[in-house]
Amino acid sequence: MLSAGAGDFSFDWALVQPEVAKFTRVCSYDRGGEAWSDFGPKPRTIYQEVFDLERLLGAGGERGPYVLVGQSLGGMVARVFAMQHPEQTAGLVLVDAFSEDARISVSGKLVRIRETAKGRAIPSPRASVTPADSLAGDEVRSIRQFMDQFVGQPRIEPPFDKLPAAAERERLWALSKPAHYAEGDDYLAEITAQIHSETSGVSHPLGDLPLVVLERTRDEYPPDVAAELSREHREQQQWLAALSSRGELISVANSGHHIQLDQPAAVVDAIRTVINRSRR
Repeated sequence: MLSAGAGDFSFDWALVQPEVAKFTRVCSYDRGGEAWSDFGPKPRTIYQEVFDLERLLGAGGERGPYVLVGQSLGGMVARVFAMQHPEQTAGLVLVDAFSEDARISVSGKLVRIRETAKGRAIPSPRASVTPADSLAGDEVRSIRQFMDQFVGQPRIEPPFDKLPAAAERERLWALSKPAHYAEGDDYLAEITAQIHSETSGVSHPLGDLPLVVLERTRDEYPPDVAAELSREHREQQQWLAALSSRGELISVANSGHHIQLDQPAAVVDAIRTVINRSRR
């Protein structure tokens, strides 16, 4: 199961999915509100996404255990799925994955996302939707104004120009939808703080689960913080590999954050490796 990063789509795996399909069954999906997917319940948290994903796999007749592949924020989704459903998880591939120690710029200062948590209780996932879960008319108008002012005409920018033509057309369509610019995970700080609390000081929280972590080798940070954040990113990827006693970290040459586009063969090989290890 392929889980894309925040703001990305199922078809962004177009260079990986057909190759994986040559040796195993493979699926990708769009999170709530993206591309063909309905919004689903609010708030649209990682926990809600994992809840929806588990139901989706069951409703679709996909039988586990699964090898979960997550890029960027999708890596956190894959990890949470493995933590909540260990009996349904055969292995993980984390592709330059998001860490609970990640930092963002707030008022010109770098702060850890988890440290911005407000101590709110994280809402439990819901299996049903109400009219309040959809975009209201005033929300759509506000988003369209934002799109007109700051986004403009959707365009294909690197590294997405490596996608096949059909996937590029789908991407332009998905980027033109107001739903793409709706509010994301408002509880990300609370969730990352909770996961940090649950895993800190724990030796191999994922036990001996087959795990391959792929990290980029190309720096993509602003020059003034590049050295500091690149070092941190490396440390975070090493820590992710240590989540399992069978974890392996692979640095992928000539790759940026979207390794599945820059070096898709590396992702395909990692998936094959984890499948083989899980079968043994």
